[in-house]
Amino acid sequence: MPLKSIHKRKNYKMAKIDPIIAVKDIEASSKWYQSVFNWRSLHGGKEFDILVSENDEILICLHQWGEDEHPTMTNPNITPGNGLILYFRTENMHIIRQNVEKLGYAIEEDIHLNPNSTKMEFSLRDPDGYYLTITEFHKYED
Repeated sequence: MPLKSIHKRKNYKMAKIDPIIAVKDIEASSKWYQSVFNWRSLHGGKEFDILVSENDEILICLHQWGEDEHPTMTNPNITPGNGLILYFRTENMHIIRQNVEKLGYAIEEDIHLNPNSTKMEFSLRDPDGYYLTITEFHKYED
């Protein structure tokens, strides 16, 4: 079914995804994400945290490896994020890049034009090894 047809359905309710990633140290990862993105913690704790934007939109959740017996979060020795890119579309790309530099964190790819999206972006890994791409805010076209 074409994308336009789906959006025109009556009573169509939008789904919202709250990504949850497993991390080794909730408090350290939470502080890192807050420092890089200027987010804040909604939940806090040593086993789980919810990071939100300035208008309380949930952006990412952090879950302690091995807690609660989730089948994909039991083995902290696997390579985290295999097959996953956390792709952030933002109007604050340059501020985020400056925050990463202030923290002295390594950049995987510095700001460049992505020929596929035709947007400027850069990439790095978070403290647990997850691959993040930070790109200029854009809307996807049909």
